[in-house]
Amino acid sequence: MKQKILTFSPLTEKELRKFRKNPPESGRKRILTFSPLTENELRKFMPEESAEELFQRGKECYNHKDYKKAVYWYHKAAEQGYGKAQHNLAFCYENGNGTEQNLEKAFYWYQKAVKQNFALTQNNLGICYATGTGTKQDTEKAVYWYQKAAEQGLKEAQFNLARCYEKGDGTEQNYEKAFYWYQKAAEQGVKEAQNNLGRCYENGYGTQQNYEKAFYWYQKAAEQNYYLAQFNLGWCYREGKGTGKNNEKAVSWYQKAAEQGYALAQCQLGIGYLYGTFAEKNYEKAFYWHQKAAEQGNPTSQCSLGSCYENGYGTQQNYEKAVYWYQKAVDQGNSIAQYNLGLCYEKGHGAEQNNKTAAYWYQKSARQGYRPAQYQLGLCYDSGRGVQPNYETAFFWYQKSAGQGYAPAQFKLGEQYYNGQGIERDKKKGIYWYQKAAEQGYESAKKKLESLKK
Repeated sequence: MKQKILTFSPLTEKELRKFRKNPPESGRKRILTFSPLTENELRKFMPEESAEELFQRGKECYNHKDYKKAVYWYHKAAEQGYGKAQHNLAFCYENGNGTEQNLEKAFYWYQKAVKQNFALTQNNLGICYATGTGTKQDTEKAVYWYQKAAEQGLKEAQFNLARCYEKGDGTEQNYEKAFYWYQKAAEQGVKEAQNNLGRCYENGYGTQQNYEKAFYWYQKAAEQNYYLAQFNLGWCYREGKGTGKNNEKAVSWYQKAAEQGYALAQCQLGIGYLYGTFAEKNYEKAFYWHQKAAEQGNPTSQCSLGSCYENGYGTQQNYEKAVYWYQKAVDQGNSIAQYNLGLCYEKGHGAEQNNKTAAYWYQKSARQGYRPAQYQLGLCYDSGRGVQPNYETAFFWYQKSAGQGYAPAQFKLGEQYYNGQGIERDKKKGIYWYQKAAEQGYESAKKKLESLKK
């Protein structure tokens, strides 16, 4: 015989009033009253949600920017071994979304999720190993996981793997493999890979040098507004590499990169406007762009900005500011700034006149191979300006500078040979160096040769 199932319905208001007026006599049956179950109590009688359902709850919360609840549901699903939830939970820990940032926990959950063979997880785990995020840095393991993800076609991993092969990080340097993976990522539209592929073609890294293909890939990346590619495309137009030479387009692409704050592009624009090499000479624009780059620490622009202040190019002349910017560039070892700072001390422009300090900076610059500084240092030793006079040392520095084709030094070297100063007298060699200087239009050398004919 089947057991009967008791069912209960709540009393109506009318029935309750009836019982209040006529309470049951003693010994009669008690009235049973029931309260509704709470949500937690109801959950005990309901079937347990699947990991997929828990994950979807978390995903919905995340999409509505309720990150805290998203982490809660991801955690529930992750503990059941659901890979997607483990990956998303790791991401939340990595970025501090809905929970306190915890890189160790991020790494832990990426490790759990990677067992599901997700390419995204493999790439992220590679990044953890490459950067030492939540674990000890291990570039070899980074390459291992990048390779796993790259072979599944994940473009970000293909790019990361290419960089490892190019730089030799975590693996032996291999330009052919770098080229291969850059190409894979570039074909999927990764702008950084497109730019680097262009660089491979430009320099012949892992492939045959091909300026046309370099130009093609630089253009692809530049059209995605990638500042490095815009700079490289500007160079192609300026030099006529892989395309026709076009100064207007060179300026246009340099400017696009410069407006994104790229200091090298700002510097190149400054140079173009200052000297009129590929842009119409414009001192105001030259000053503007050099200032932008100088403030970012670019030593070439710091030196050029100093020159603008010293000569009043595009701004009011100010020797003190010139010295300030030369010093900034000097601190980074810029040889031209060292020479210019030497000139400031020699002339007393923006600094107290001091021949000894001038000679010091000439020497710093000369040792880096800057030919005007080598010539000036020769003059210092020739005349005893700021140093002890020494004809042999003067000859040494004149020769260094003359060998680099600097006409004033060629003339002075001619003088040294012709007069036997610092070297054994040799009129033939003296005349040879006078001629070298005269061929460059150096007037003192021309006059000297004319006087020797009389």
